[in-house]
Amino acid sequence: MPEVYIDDGDNFEKALKRFKKKCEKAGILSDLRKHRHFEKPSEKRKRKLNSAKRKMRKDMGRR
Repeated sequence: MPEVYIDDGDNFEKALKRFKKKCEKAGILSDLRKHRHFEKPSEKRKRKLNSAKRKMRKDMGRR
């Protein structure tokens, strides 16, 4: 779990921004969204296949 320590002179908004950044880097929100509901194995395979196709199209466009 990310932690942010606040000194006496620190601004709350800055501390909240640092906390949000640490949570984003740790992948907490994306993990929460992923586990919000059950995903059948067939849906998971389909999602991963579509992701790989998009990534391949994106890479082919760069060449």
